[in-house]
Amino acid sequence: MLQTRLSRRTFLAAGSSFLAYAALAGAQESRPRTRLVLLGTGGGPTPKAKAAAPAQAIVVGNRIYLVDCGDGVARQLALAKLPLRDLRAVFITHQHSDHNAGYGPLFLLGWPGGLSEPVDVYGPPPLVDMTKQLLEAYRFDIELRMRDEGRPPLARLVRPHEITAGGEVFKDDRVRVTAALNDHPPIEHSFAFRFDATDRSIVISGDTRYSENVIKLAQGADVLVHEVVSREFWERPGAPQPPDVVRHILASHTDAPDVGRVAAAAGVGTLVLSHFVPTEGPGAPSDEQWIAGVRRHFKGRIVVAKDLLVL
Repeated sequence: MLQTRLSRRTFLAAGSSFLAYAALAGAQESRPRTRLVLLGTGGGPTPKAKAAAPAQAIVVGNRIYLVDCGDGVARQLALAKLPLRDLRAVFITHQHSDHNAGYGPLFLLGWPGGLSEPVDVYGPPPLVDMTKQLLEAYRFDIELRMRDEGRPPLARLVRPHEITAGGEVFKDDRVRVTAALNDHPPIEHSFAFRFDATDRSIVISGDTRYSENVIKLAQGADVLVHEVVSREFWERPGAPQPPDVVRHILASHTDAPDVGRVAAAAGVGTLVLSHFVPTEGPGAPSDEQWIAGVRRHFKGRIVVAKDLLVL
């Protein structure tokens, strides 16, 4: 009899534990998983054969938060199987052409591609005027499709917000986004962005030289995506750019050892190298060389980004 009672009690306890575990597992599964999709990893304004222009997608459940709009970003989203209709917000780090040349086409092409809800866009000036002028440039096509296809006005789907200082810039029930001014001379308003979701934190450095603000923003982050430049490549004789361009590259970007210093000082879990300068061509560093430069100061996990890589 005693054995029967104990067996029943054990069974009920086990059943209760199973139900509690199932409820916990169900709650965890209901939380949207946060993914980082490296849409474009090339650095610089010229088109690259082996890498698309800079862009990253933070995907939380079925919502897409896009950082930078390099040329061809709409197609990169398609290749990544990320529907344009799921775009929730866009963040522009700075107004260099390799980071914004795909901004207008993103909306012009997303509009007939299923985009129907307004998208908030955050970035430095002149974002508002730029948005207005792009819509004006596409006015013939927009008005034609509104008449011929019955589409709603495209302007209602794009809500630009200019930012000129660091701090929280966006928050919804999935993610909180914080901006920090980085250091990308001669541009005054250039930003890094941090995304804090329930399951992980991701920081995008933007274009910057070594920056204490980026270190502060990235403190304890799970993932830091940081641009990287090869000083050795650009200081060698016969570098494939005029002296003034080389001077700009070295004065406004972060070489591999300093990227390692940033990641180590911030205490990040994973460092993702991207926006490579140079991206390709004779003498461009190999993956192993990029890692070796960073490894002098950072001992954590290092990932050399490739287009469409998902982390």
